[in-house]
Amino acid sequence: MTTKLFPEDERFGLTSQVRRAMISVSCNIAEGTSRWSNKEKIRFIEIAYGSLMEVVNCLILGFDLNYISEDRLLELRLNIDVVANKLNGLKRSLDKNKP
Repeated sequence: MTTKLFPEDERFGLTSQVRRAMISVSCNIAEGTSRWSNKEKIRFIEIAYGSLMEVVNCLILGFDLNYISEDRLLELRLNIDVVANKLNGLKRSLDKNKP
């Protein structure tokens, strides 16, 4: 896990923030799928997307603070872009069939 590269004194700061945001992505997707209306499902997908952008921001900060390399940041960004595109596709699909 990339946050293990962060300094020990960041354990309750940036490290914790990244981990909570990553967990929030999957939890909001899971919670959204349990909702009956597409409007509600979309809302949770939007929250998951926001958490994903929070992860991106924290990783950029980690790079700026020299906790992770540029190569690692770019690798993670590619993976995050895949997830972001899937979330956007799911949102568009639900939006078309909205009641």
